[in-house]
Amino acid sequence: MTDAQETAADTSLRTTGGAPPDDVAPAPIPLLEPREGIPPVVADDDALATVIADFAAGTGPVAVDAERASGYRYGQRAYLVQLRREGAGSTLIDPVGCPDLSGLGEALADTEWILHAATQDLPCLRDIGMTPTSLFDTELAGRLAGFPRVGLGAMVENVLGYALEKGHSAVDWSTRPLPEPWLRYAALDVELLVDLRDALEKELDRQGKLEWALEEFAAIASAPPAPPRKDPWRRTSGMHKVRRRRQIAVVRELWTARDQVAQRRDISPGKVLGDAAIVEAALALPVDVQALTALPGFGHRMGRRQLEQWQAAVDRAKQLPESELPQPGQQPAGPPPPRSWADKDPAAAARLSAARTAVTELAERLHMPQENLITPDTVRRICWEPPKALTPGAVETALAGHGARRWQIEQVAPLLLRALDTRA
Repeated sequence: MTDAQETAADTSLRTTGGAPPDDVAPAPIPLLEPREGIPPVVADDDALATVIADFAAGTGPVAVDAERASGYRYGQRAYLVQLRREGAGSTLIDPVGCPDLSGLGEALADTEWILHAATQDLPCLRDIGMTPTSLFDTELAGRLAGFPRVGLGAMVENVLGYALEKGHSAVDWSTRPLPEPWLRYAALDVELLVDLRDALEKELDRQGKLEWALEEFAAIASAPPAPPRKDPWRRTSGMHKVRRRRQIAVVRELWTARDQVAQRRDISPGKVLGDAAIVEAALALPVDVQALTALPGFGHRMGRRQLEQWQAAVDRAKQLPESELPQPGQQPAGPPPPRSWADKDPAAAARLSAARTAVTELAERLHMPQENLITPDTVRRICWEPPKALTPGAVETALAGHGARRWQIEQVAPLLLRALDTRA
């Protein structure tokens, strides 16, 4: 760490002020209001063409946000897209009426996009044709700068001194028409993103962390889409209770049947059938619909046709030949759980303990979460299987191989080199 970074790390982060004296009531935080009022929702090609022209003619970065209907609809598609740019103002776009926003994405291709928690919104934006080449993530910037609370509302309040409206983040954004209070909430999500970005850039620069943040943003922007999960049914909550292969097959069949129903009805799978009910059926292996009905999650509210559908899935699993039964979940590639290291490899356990201590201390000095300094998985993998030659270059190469950025390597490689030389 440079002298400038050491000094910055010891300096309190800028907020909207310290605590008032005991006998003075704190000043109320003003509630943010849209500067131009709530913009109309763009839901047809003609209105979209106007928006594209306006935003292409705007200046500076563009603030972008998206609202999904998680917990209500199948998948993670966007049901509202909000943008704001100097010279263009704010706009709200309905991706149901305008499902292809590639023209807008192309118009903003050379523009920096400002998002809060970018990795959450980028997949659904990519699906409608919007992919940035350059971005600034205000949530990640807040983490790197050491803010203890990095939600958008907390950041806007602490950095800019305004309160955002609350209460609509988890609503069903597929509702049409969208109520005016929801639209106000959505418009405010991009109202001050540019201001927040500028303030955080100054703070990161003051702490000597701006180049680190830019590396992180570039990595997010250039990351390919995540590949589909292998055997997603294995992530059923409570799956750890299911041990026998026949029971595991019931989970797979019920999960697959539920997913097909949810996709066809465009409804969240959890609203079709809960994970807990799937696990109960797998453990019980009901012989018929009557036995299935007696299980938790398959109560009287469920129609006969639905119950027969779930029992058919159970029966399919029960009739599978042994050769087609799924195997128990395999341990993911990489080292075993750290709790077993002391027995399996005491030397690796000693390396991990030393590495964790060193990373924790450095993260505290830099005022940032440990996982942003270096991922715990990377530390575990290197400590379990260290480079054959314990040299600075070998450790740096190993870190890079696990996806660590240049700034992370510069910070943690010397610490890990010492930790890897620890004896049990």
